[in-house]
Amino acid sequence: MADHHGQGGRGGPGAEEIKEQDRLLPIANVGRIMKQILPPNAKISKEAKETMQECVSEFISFVTGEASDKCHKEKRKTVNGDDVCWAFGALGFDDYVDPMRRYLHKYRELEGDRAAAAASSRGGGGSTSTSAGPDAGAGAGPSSGHFMFGAMDRSDNNSSSRPF
Repeated sequence: MADHHGQGGRGGPGAEEIKEQDRLLPIANVGRIMKQILPPNAKISKEAKETMQECVSEFISFVTGEASDKCHKEKRKTVNGDDVCWAFGALGFDDYVDPMRRYLHKYRELEGDRAAAAASSRGGGGSTSTSAGPDAGAGAGPSSGHFMFGAMDRSDNNSSSRPF
């Protein structure tokens, strides 16, 4: 498989080294996401946050690299959500393909609603959508779990069993 670290096989000798701050997600964001799943009184060590920061950043690079390779083979320059979903399956993350496809579908619906609302506010007519707002019907309320739109919630499993 290709090297997806942004170093080595892509850019050749003399390519600039990627700065750590550009390679890693902000640690505050990682810590905030980790804290969401823990009990309110739980603490997270700096080491745990840094380890997770490294892992999620590497995971994003890994999946994106696979999606990028697919686009390159198809002579396309833009990686889209369908490419990312395909990469999940190609890399063996089959349990995440359907939830990600559901998320992508809901995301596209929401973006379509926003575009229609923007067009109608400019006087362009637009859609006759009855959506009450950007989050209406998207399942983003507190009962939907920790993931946006609830698309990643595993309602078919006991909530105490985690896939990881």
